[in-house]
Amino acid sequence: MTGIVVVGGGQAAASLVARLRSRGFDGAITLIGNEPVPPYQRPPLSKGYLLGEMARERLYLRPDSYYAEQDIDLHLAQPVTGIDRAARTVTAGGQDIAYDKLALCTGSVPRRLPAAIGGDLSGVHVVRTLADVDAMAPDCQPGRRVLIVGGGYIGLEAAAVCAKLGMRVTLIEAAPRILQRVASEQTSEYFRALHKAHGVDLREGVGLTRLLGETHVTGAELTDGTTLDVDLCIVGIGIAPATALAEAAGLTIDNGIAVDAQGRTSDPAIWAAGDCAAFPHQGGRMRLESVGNAIDMGELVADTMLGDDRAYVPKPWFWSDQYDVKLQIAGLSTGYDQVVTRKGADGAVSFWYYATGRLIALDAMNESRSYMVAKRLIEAGRSADPQAVADPATELKSLLKG
Repeated sequence: MTGIVVVGGGQAAASLVARLRSRGFDGAITLIGNEPVPPYQRPPLSKGYLLGEMARERLYLRPDSYYAEQDIDLHLAQPVTGIDRAARTVTAGGQDIAYDKLALCTGSVPRRLPAAIGGDLSGVHVVRTLADVDAMAPDCQPGRRVLIVGGGYIGLEAAAVCAKLGMRVTLIEAAPRILQRVASEQTSEYFRALHKAHGVDLREGVGLTRLLGETHVTGAELTDGTTLDVDLCIVGIGIAPATALAEAAGLTIDNGIAVDAQGRTSDPAIWAAGDCAAFPHQGGRMRLESVGNAIDMGELVADTMLGDDRAYVPKPWFWSDQYDVKLQIAGLSTGYDQVVTRKGADGAVSFWYYATGRLIALDAMNESRSYMVAKRLIEAGRSADPQAVADPATELKSLLKG
């Protein structure tokens, strides 16, 4: 077999090609990215990189030399414009590249504000790519007034960085509370208090009516009738799977590129992995927007291409860095009916999510020991007694013995 082509420039694509070579595949591998840099980490963009604490090269998942050493044909700044499934070619950079097997690791795209409410003004930014953050950085100066739209993790991380840079930060969230879609009231309250303690003007239940300005954003009208003076705006209202290429090629789309348990799309010669892929889960389909999912799915697709037949079993984990707090998340909290609080030392705390008495997820703030124990329990399909969890006298490791 020869001719595996991988489309994408993120964690899933990098993990997939590395896995192929580490498994001993010696055929042709072509990696095509639409950005001018090799595959890189995205989480540090809105944290260490924007703060100026992380050099660009440290973002790269592998050094430039790796791809030549591993005989991986790397095409950069060449968006794939089409897939000819009959001919088994992709078009990129004005040429047709043949494949025997194709993997789509196209990731996701940020949701933007409509132009009708000022979304196309200069000074309005999203946080998704290296170019996005490079464009934003000159505007992020001490004393500048920044409006952050969206109280999810991207918005909160951006707020933390801007506050650390000495900016005057206002964050608005249209839902009744920040993190409403992904976390409990307890976690929302923790981060609400954290941001207010760092001077962030955090407004919940308040949306954006429109941005003001002729060419550059100068202000914002909010749904509560107030008007703000604004020097720049950062939009963190979520992401959508990048499915346009797959859809144009006639692949099945269902909240992402629909794949089977081995990562195959509706075309048996094409796979998908990472943010863009919707895999079978509990009778429906799931997409996971996380580093862990990108790595695991990328490696699964590589293994499947080489003849393995194992099914993908998601092991969700996430993290967020805000100020001096590291949030670590294990599992998925969807459907929880009980939250148990466990307090640690020096203000550390963890929230344990249960559904009908079964542990399903955990949010841990500066509490890595709780995270590691809960993650092991969740991945093993085991639980922990809620009363024991809440008792600070309970030794965490004892929860693994039950």
